[in-house]
Amino acid sequence: MPGRRHKTVIISGGTDGMGRATALERLARGDHVTVIGSSEAKGRALLSDAASPNLRFVRADLSSIAEVERIVTDVAEHHDSVDALALFANRISSKRTETADGLEYTFALYYLSRYLLGTRLRPLLNAAPDPVVVNVAGVGVTAGRIVWEDPQLTRRYGQVLAQLQAGRANDLLGVAFAARPENRARYVLYHPGFTRSGVSGHRNPLVRGAIRVLAAFLARPVAESIRPIVEWIDHPPAGALTAVDRGKPVDHSLKTLDPGDAERLLAYTEDLLGRLRADA
Repeated sequence: MPGRRHKTVIISGGTDGMGRATALERLARGDHVTVIGSSEAKGRALLSDAASPNLRFVRADLSSIAEVERIVTDVAEHHDSVDALALFANRISSKRTETADGLEYTFALYYLSRYLLGTRLRPLLNAAPDPVVVNVAGVGVTAGRIVWEDPQLTRRYGQVLAQLQAGRANDLLGVAFAARPENRARYVLYHPGFTRSGVSGHRNPLVRGAIRVLAAFLARPVAESIRPIVEWIDHPPAGALTAVDRGKPVDHSLKTLDPGDAERLLAYTEDLLGRLRADA
């Protein structure tokens, strides 16, 4: 559009599914897009398909704190401000795995990388005229909880338990971010629902086949699921925190958005990072 200011958009988990589609849509609008992903091959495929000088791909393992910090440094070297940060990165782990930092993998990738990116990129977000963070997870879902007595799931692990805990952690992340006056960016928690996105990624071929069948009949098209994200980047909501579950606003009084729990998780996260830095 003539006269439109092109934006700088950073997308984690942007080589597949909804992240990839969001990247391509924003490129089509003339934005400068940096996509972060763990697969070099998928990154090269995206660069080839987009064929745009405005696209950068940066390979990184976002379950690693050092890798997230490297990404933040890279973004700061290339941009003076960031208009939008879109957070998609997640991967199901059937067995408990520890990262190089000694953290449970799902917690590190699905929650902690999103906390770190939002926090470390704050100066660049604050430098943009109308910044927004979009966290794509499962807001509105009330199943699962933070296992306060064992957040790293050392005593009991299950992939559903880990995914639900990280999902609830992202809910609280949005609440804590929006409550901080130093954060100018509006924060959007978004649950798109079952989408035809990444349906071939599960390691178990039987599960993979079942997901494909279900997706063919029940899942929303990717283009439909990303439409709100694309529009939020152009026109961020007015409120500090917006929560949307499959097209419907989520009441902020929901128990999974409890401000007290958000502060508790923030304190745990900052203490955890402090201990890891001290041990390094």
